[in-house]
Amino acid sequence: MTAHDTPRFAARLNAFKIGADAYWPGKNTITTADLLARAATAGLNAADLNYPDHFVNDRPVDLKTALEDNGMVLNGMAMRYYTDPGYKLGAFTHPDAAVRRAAIDETKRGLDVLAEMGGRLMTLWMGQDGFDYSFQMHYAQAWDHTLAAMAEVADHNPSIDIALEYKPNEPRAFALMPDAATTLLALKDIGRANTGVTLDFAHVLYADEMPAFAAALVARHARILGVHLNDGYGKWDNGLMVGAVHPIQTIELLVELARSGYDGALYFDTFPDHSGLDPVEEARTNIEVVQKLRGIAAGLVGNTELQDAISRQNAPRAMRIVQNAMLA
Repeated sequence: MTAHDTPRFAARLNAFKIGADAYWPGKNTITTADLLARAATAGLNAADLNYPDHFVNDRPVDLKTALEDNGMVLNGMAMRYYTDPGYKLGAFTHPDAAVRRAAIDETKRGLDVLAEMGGRLMTLWMGQDGFDYSFQMHYAQAWDHTLAAMAEVADHNPSIDIALEYKPNEPRAFALMPDAATTLLALKDIGRANTGVTLDFAHVLYADEMPAFAAALVARHARILGVHLNDGYGKWDNGLMVGAVHPIQTIELLVELARSGYDGALYFDTFPDHSGLDPVEEARTNIEVVQKLRGIAAGLVGNTELQDAISRQNAPRAMRIVQNAMLA
């Protein structure tokens, strides 16, 4: 990482529906291709597509063309089971074997579309796979169902990476994959080379974890396949702009990512719709802030004084070095 290189920047496409009536006056149906075109005006050069949601009114070949026309590359795709009410009790952990089979087959179709478009990363956030009450779930059985499903999905196309994105809860009260440690245990049991983790900054805070520590654990025991940057207060998934609350922790994460050799996209999983923000301006702000924070992180990666302070757990000295770099 250097202070001047430009990574692949992507963002949550559905945010660009904000103000659709004003942006596309008289247009009855806003397509995924429309969202890509608007997102590109913010300076985003990559995109993640949700399956099947983003393919309802657009064919894969048309979306591939839309990406090219807007100077964007396909970073990957994410499965969206939770939008289907049939998966309220789970996708890979649903008590009905037929529903579990439908979720697996849907995922395989998503992988086929991803391969058709030349993509190599599928993200699985299993928000609906969890429980709300004591005595509601057979935990060991649900774990076995999940791991068997994920192994089958990983084996469907070994050239595509499968990233697990963890989050403590929502929509279920307790998620089966709530934190880094549990997710790493699952990956160890799955035992497939084409699997890894997507780290979401707000999810990590929500799990009461330090982002850089979580990244170090994942890099040590698996692979960091995706990074979602945002911010929040750690109470829930706020989806605030990058660095709005935790700039130092964001810099530390960027330093850790550089040390681990992560060169994937930086995806802004933020929610400008919560506050009615202009999604283009919000994305531009995220890009500008992240580039500044990456520049600071690049200067800290090889800072021997900082490494010496860290080796001695000399927090005051480390904070002076980091804050001087931030405020220079």
